[in-house]
Amino acid sequence: MAVKIRLKRMGMKKHPFYRIVVADVRSPRDGRFIEEIGYYNPMTQPAEIKVDNEKAVQWMKNGAQPTETVRVLLKKSGAIEG
Repeated sequence: MAVKIRLKRMGMKKHPFYRIVVADVRSPRDGRFIEEIGYYNPMTQPAEIKVDNEKAVQWMKNGAQPTETVRVLLKKSGAIEG
């Protein structure tokens, strides 16, 4: 089973709010997920990012691949270096 760490869009139209989730690659963007590990709110100034770094690192050690956007967010939160 291929697993990705990606964003799940929530919120109203024109007011996005994202949850950072671990999900199977075959599930839809806003569909089923395995675990929620944080959230991202781009509407606040500055953008609010909260990630459970321990869970994110554990999932990546187990083979989960973050998407490009999530990789940037994880770098900002300090979960990964680079």
